[in-house]
Amino acid sequence: MREPVEICRLTPSEAPRLRELNALFGEAFGDPETYGSAPPGETYLRDLLGKDHVIALVALADGAVVGGLVAYELDKFERARREIYIYDLAVSEPHRRRGIATALIERLRTIATMRQAWVVFVQADYGDDPAVALYEKLGVREQVLHFDIPPFRD
Repeated sequence: MREPVEICRLTPSEAPRLRELNALFGEAFGDPETYGSAPPGETYLRDLLGKDHVIALVALADGAVVGGLVAYELDKFERARREIYIYDLAVSEPHRRRGIATALIERLRTIATMRQAWVVFVQADYGDDPAVALYEKLGVREQVLHFDIPPFRD
């Protein structure tokens, strides 16, 4: 059953909604520390949302953030093209399995088309079967390894 939701791209004036989305991410990913313990200030969030290459979408139901994604547009060097990477995507538990994640990705695909992006890509964790099923429904699966390489710290 699909529920009526509004999918919106956040603008600099909607920084408070990004805070709501971060809280949702923290809950959905079981990581409230990362998403809520050191929130950036209002100026930082407004500046971030004002950047063309940062795409923050929210799904609103009855005015509340019930899902969202954050993606980044990457300019490529090997060809004159760009790709869009979905960094975070989540829907709150009571609103899952109702087409919200698909609607968010469909809106991102529309933005990708307007931005003349070559592809939208996303990673999923092994064992996250709902995410894998969603992404397989929408795209082609590749077998890759992902590595986190930390920067040097003093």
